[in-house]
Amino acid sequence: MKNFLLAFTLLMGVVAQAQTPEELVRSIKSKLDRVSNYSATGKMKTNVIFLKAPIAKVQVYFRKPDQLRILNEKGISFIPKGSMNMDLSQLFIDPAGFDLLDLGNDKKTGWRIIKLLPRDPVSDVVLSTIYVDAAAGLIRRSSTTTRENGTFELEMSYGTYAEYGLADKVIFSFNSQEYKLPKGITFDYDDGSGKKSTSTGKPTKGRVEIYYSNYQINKGVPDSVFR
Repeated sequence: MKNFLLAFTLLMGVVAQAQTPEELVRSIKSKLDRVSNYSATGKMKTNVIFLKAPIAKVQVYFRKPDQLRILNEKGISFIPKGSMNMDLSQLFIDPAGFDLLDLGNDKKTGWRIIKLLPRDPVSDVVLSTIYVDAAAGLIRRSSTTTRENGTFELEMSYGTYAEYGLADKVIFSFNSQEYKLPKGITFDYDDGSGKKSTSTGKPTKGRVEIYYSNYQINKGVPDSVFR
């Protein structure tokens, strides 16, 4: 039995590696295409150099192709502009708009590394890199560099809703110094270490974590949510 399981695992690895980048992207897109809209409850933790907010309950709404709304009971929802909607849906609206470069497998995780280069010379996206769990057809991590809003990174953990490509947990991080505040406004943030950082200091990572639960998929989302 052990020999059978080992052989099966090795076979799955060979099959996953045999897939081209285009096939992997199509597999991911096929999951995302099953979701026309969703609503979900969750908890959001925000850790940004110029904003310290408590963990809050949120209601998240999404509707194709790129409408996303996060309603926070605490009244603070910091999601930087250009964040690719935090769920990669916008990146896969038109995968044909990218040239794909296969960098092989990550040595530590075994995830397939694929770079996406936009064909549009004036695209706001300069480069995206995705780390794909090829056997599951899921993106585990991504990094997207934009012209106007710096670089954004996503880490995804999946569970109940993996068949739809919807994560149970998303960690969204970015360089907070690249986020432009209104002129004349600076904030101090105490990270708990006893040392304060300022928005004019060295680059500091901003971090937003959302723990999703209770997805309602393809049940419809009213227009009023996005107004």
